[in-house]
Amino acid sequence: MAAIIAGLFGRMHRPRGRAHGDDRARWRVSFVLSCIVLKQILVDGVPTYNAPVYTWLVSDGITAQVGFLIDRLTALMMVVVTFVSLLRARLHHRLHARMTTGYQRFFSYISLFTFSMLMLVMSNNFLQLFFGWEAVGVVSYLLIGFWYTRPSAIFANLKAFLVNRIGDFGFVLGIAAVVYFTNSLDYQTVFAQAPQIATRESAGLPGIAPGRR
Repeated sequence: MAAIIAGLFGRMHRPRGRAHGDDRARWRVSFVLSCIVLKQILVDGVPTYNAPVYTWLVSDGITAQVGFLIDRLTALMMVVVTFVSLLRARLHHRLHARMTTGYQRFFSYISLFTFSMLMLVMSNNFLQLFFGWEAVGVVSYLLIGFWYTRPSAIFANLKAFLVNRIGDFGFVLGIAAVVYFTNSLDYQTVFAQAPQIATRESAGLPGIAPGRR
């Protein structure tokens, strides 16, 4: 929502200084809330949250859902993501205080990047993880090429885009292998089957178990 407001309506309704202050206020709130979640899990002993929010596809017994897993690692990464986004916005404001163009566009990108990273680290299934990863890659491309009038920025974001696509291909193969062996995209289901998969003989080389040389 912050990305939409900053990108489409920021210049129309808010002066630059107020826009920056409003955006930083939202990131401060996100950071504080992330710290509260981390405290509840690490100190207060609140149990791990793992639940689907919406099911959008069921095909051949495989369920694609939007869901969230909040455990110790997730809570820690939420704090890291929101803190880095807050710092990046603050540094950008100081370094480019006299920038006349692209101000709203930058904060729209940062908000979208933060959202994508949070969706990535909070997902409870591999498909949502992949979509979050792709969104992070797209926004990274936009941020790297923020100064689109500079040839060096155009070359850098193009190189990042191509390298990310190579990684995406391996990512898709990995998810396909997970589905093949477990018939599931859910973290909890997949990890529960990990010991059985580790001892299963290789389908491509019968008689040779994983780890055997």
